[in-house]
Amino acid sequence: MPLFYQQNINENTRLAIWQITEPLDFFLKEIPVQHKVTHKHKQLQHAAGRYLLPFLFDDFPYDEILIADTRKPYLPDEQYHFSISHCGNYAAAIVSRYERVGIDIEMPQEKIVNISTKFMHPDEFLFVRYGGDLIATTTLLWSAKEAMYKWWGMGKIDFKEMLRIESTDSITQTLHANFQNLDITQPLLLHYRFLQQLCLVWLTTPALQ
Repeated sequence: MPLFYQQNINENTRLAIWQITEPLDFFLKEIPVQHKVTHKHKQLQHAAGRYLLPFLFDDFPYDEILIADTRKPYLPDEQYHFSISHCGNYAAAIVSRYERVGIDIEMPQEKIVNISTKFMHPDEFLFVRYGGDLIATTTLLWSAKEAMYKWWGMGKIDFKEMLRIESTDSITQTLHANFQNLDITQPLLLHYRFLQQLCLVWLTTPALQ
């Protein structure tokens, strides 16, 4: 079983990363793939991500998942809150009974540095300048913003202005950020790990926020 990483954040919130080494049929025995997914590797990523949901909570009703206009998957009665991410041969998921969640995994790559001006506010380049490894630090900021975007789940996000990283702490492996939408500013605490070739970022907030 290629479980790459697992963490029980608390009794109601869990996350895991699966390293995909199995053929699609392995996942299809348990998890149906939506008909709209036609690319073979994306089918595999999609199925592995869905497979993790009942792996984390065995009563997760994956057959009830709906897709919002923003392409965010959700359960209509919010029995669980969840977020899924894919990258290469990895799939990640976070599931919570009571907390709103977001997750992202990325492989540090130079191409993320090359597009950094598209998603980073000028103030955030200070983290890159003094953060050590340019590729790793830039990937961390990108992954953090992707996790925030999935946490928000309603689309229409300016990554530069609305998703702002305020500070990073390598000791606690956390980032302090603000989600800014019109006159609303919500502080967010994100957690991260560098796991071999992967950068993992996740966040949780009370579901009513």
